[in-house]
Amino acid sequence: MRTAKRDARLELSVDEMTEIGYKVVDAIVEHTATQASKKPVSIATREEMDRMFLEEAPEKASDLNQVFEFVQKQVLETSSIVSHPRSYSFVPGPSNYVSVMADTLATGYNIFSGGWAASPAAAELEIVTIGWLLKIFGFPVKRGGGIFTSGGSMANLTAITTARRVKCPGDFSKAVIYLSDQAHSSNIKAIRVLGFSKDQIRIIPTDLEFKLSLNKLKNAIAKDRLSGLQPFCLVATAGTTNTGTVDPLNELANICRKEKIWFHIDGAYGGAAILSENGKKLLRGIEKADSLTVDPHKWFYQPYESGCLLVRNAKWLKATFTEKPEYLRDVEGNTSEINFYDHGIQLTRRFRALKFYMSIKTFGLGSFRKAITYNIELAEQVEAVLRKSSNWEVISPATLAVINFRFNPIQLNLSEKKLDALNQYISGKAVESREVLLVTTLLQKQVVLRMCLINPRTTMDDITFTLKLCEKFAAEKYPGIN
Repeated sequence: MRTAKRDARLELSVDEMTEIGYKVVDAIVEHTATQASKKPVSIATREEMDRMFLEEAPEKASDLNQVFEFVQKQVLETSSIVSHPRSYSFVPGPSNYVSVMADTLATGYNIFSGGWAASPAAAELEIVTIGWLLKIFGFPVKRGGGIFTSGGSMANLTAITTARRVKCPGDFSKAVIYLSDQAHSSNIKAIRVLGFSKDQIRIIPTDLEFKLSLNKLKNAIAKDRLSGLQPFCLVATAGTTNTGTVDPLNELANICRKEKIWFHIDGAYGGAAILSENGKKLLRGIEKADSLTVDPHKWFYQPYESGCLLVRNAKWLKATFTEKPEYLRDVEGNTSEINFYDHGIQLTRRFRALKFYMSIKTFGLGSFRKAITYNIELAEQVEAVLRKSSNWEVISPATLAVINFRFNPIQLNLSEKKLDALNQYISGKAVESREVLLVTTLLQKQVVLRMCLINPRTTMDDITFTLKLCEKFAAEKYPGIN
């Protein structure tokens, strides 16, 4: 029985904490073990959600078990499962149980991971894990540095902020930044947040393989210099969201070195593929970046939120973000004791490094290599299956576990307009069935289906089930399709 005094202190008894703790862990274990048998898609309207949840903040206490049961049933069990084997769209979040428990520990202990004085061990683990990543990507380990962020959006913002300070320490009114038409939208958002005008952004067209055009980039830089502007940063992509395409990193690095332009690579999606042999080949030149975004909560199988920024020189971050407020003067420490609030935007930071550390220690880097290699090979198998079918057309080949295709049966000879409508219909029906999360994207002005296959628990059986389901929906529109 809770007392008024403990309620006022926001406390539970040891028995109550134990009871709810077991329930929480049991729920997570059950979900993890059985999620493949559940439907991955959740669908609800705003009106339905309002009817379920909308209420005034309660003044009086409620029974914790009832609150938990309501949340489990109406929130957790009714959300889309991005770690489901048949969740193919956007960039899935496969996660792993060890990291989930690590996140639970970090939250339970409420570790402040901003400064060394608050938690030397947390800061040290971030230093160690950042060091692992520096080595993986070929960055200088002793001179380089980095920081864990909430995700790729914050990592890209941190990188471009750093590039602006290093390359444009004073006035940046004439500064120009370059990125391709396949670059992630978070880069445009970061550029706008930093106060750059539309006239300072150059969107460079990509070629037929969706790679940034070297010639068009060179022409844009030359034109800007002749106009008295200052080219200061190029954002390349290592694994575009749409197609998994990797820009020509070596060639872009040479251009940036010659032009004295900051070379940032957004590898939020594809960077982790460097652990596989195939991925390492595609990512040649990634080690030449001045800064690199990677997202462990994507292809390093971490839970949300876990982004990361790596830089060739850790001093760049410290020089960009260090502030010296009076209330922190007693906790500065010496130069080897890193305060990560001096390396990024956040002062208050959760202990993000723990989940990466514990999962790598538990499974070993070799297991991550095998999982990533499996994902790449699975996408290539899917491509082979599609190419052998008279119903399917591959629009963009399997690249870093992403493949784009559309239903285009030879026997129907449909117009482009009807093909677009058919594939949009297939996607809509697939999502409506809640059996698979498979949505469309636009490539070369065509509506196509896109699969991102970075879940190591997705199998060819899942793919076969999905393709047959799509063919069933297509037959509803055009009866008689074989």
